[in-house]
Amino acid sequence: MKFAADGPLAMPLWINGHAYLSVGESFYDVAHPQSGEVVRRVPLCGASEAAEAVAAARAAQPGWAEMGLNARYVRLAALADGLERYAEHFAKLLLQESVFDEAAAAAEVSAAVAALRATEVGETGVIAVVVDAQRPLSAVAAALTPALLAGAAAVVKPSPRAPAAVFALCELSTRIGWPAGVLNLVQGDIAAIAGLCAAGIDRLVYRGDAALGEQVDAIAAAAGTVCVQQTA
Repeated sequence: MKFAADGPLAMPLWINGHAYLSVGESFYDVAHPQSGEVVRRVPLCGASEAAEAVAAARAAQPGWAEMGLNARYVRLAALADGLERYAEHFAKLLLQESVFDEAAAAAEVSAAVAALRATEVGETGVIAVVVDAQRPLSAVAAALTPALLAGAAAVVKPSPRAPAAVFALCELSTRIGWPAGVLNLVQGDIAAIAGLCAAGIDRLVYRGDAALGEQVDAIAAAAGTVCVQQTA
């Protein structure tokens, strides 16, 4: 999706198994780390988009939980297999947005594959996962997997500086047959995080820089939302 034939790619949201392009007033431009060319435009979403994503997760969560642990593990393993199959494509997305070199981008994808194959079971519910740009793919996979295995449904809020690989992961989950609404994504920054908390998630999981983590924790505390800070 583009704003113009020769313009930067507009990054959609992913809600209830579909791409959803939100065109608001504010965007974040993602520049290629080497050329400086703007390669993505990321909408800075707020409460309405967050509420839609949380509602989709809330509706999907009971059915996902009823599938049983083994069935959920099979779905996560299939997502890991798909990510591994398209590892080169995902690494390319990371290279377009981050300071990773080719080896580091490949390692980031490999770490995400390994995280999706983990067997630790966390807590169920409806969760939001927020990450920074340090580990834009593997941090999401590591935060999601225990919760998804437990029967949780999720909304991911990636860093606006590195949105593409996580969006592609959500799209891949639907292509391999995941139920719509189990995995959702909203783009944005602080306002999107506040929107997720206001929408009534059961907990927020954050992985990334400690300074940003303090801001996230304060937003969650103001809304009365449990915030779990994990080591990136």
